[in-house]
Amino acid sequence: MKFKTLMSSVALAAAAFAAHAAAIEVENAWVRATVKGQQATGAFMTLTAKEGARLVGASTPAAGVSQVHEMTMDAGVMKMGEVKGGLDLPAGKAVALKSGGYHLMLMDLKSALVAGTSLPLTLVFKDAKGVESKVELTVPVAAVAPAGMAHGKEAPMDHSMHGNMPAKKAP
Repeated sequence: MKFKTLMSSVALAAAAFAAHAAAIEVENAWVRATVKGQQATGAFMTLTAKEGARLVGASTPAAGVSQVHEMTMDAGVMKMGEVKGGLDLPAGKAVALKSGGYHLMLMDLKSALVAGTSLPLTLVFKDAKGVESKVELTVPVAAVAPAGMAHGKEAPMDHSMHGNMPAKKAP
């Protein structure tokens, strides 16, 4: 009898977890391809939470470190860093993770990410009550935003502060 009750509890918890995870819609997800030796890249997508939530993290076996980042321009200087505490996802409002704004930063890459392949990516969310949920994805790798996935002009980003990448000069 105890085993049956335990299994029912586990099934109920799994169903609740799946329902919560389904409350976050992920669209147009992709990861920028890299070249040999490149240590960092970005992942982009549009997130819509049915109820308010917060994107608090991400992980992939392809990278040693995955963070929610924001890129801003200040007097012509690009500034980028981790979004401490996560990114707010207001109820029902689409939030774009794109070049030149919020994005996922994948650092300490294990190997080059080749266009035309895909990689597993786990997104971690917290709801208003602090309950954590995860969404598992398989994300395409592309050199540029695939058709229909671009969120405006895809500008090159200098990620040299994240590893052994040479700084790129703007044209």
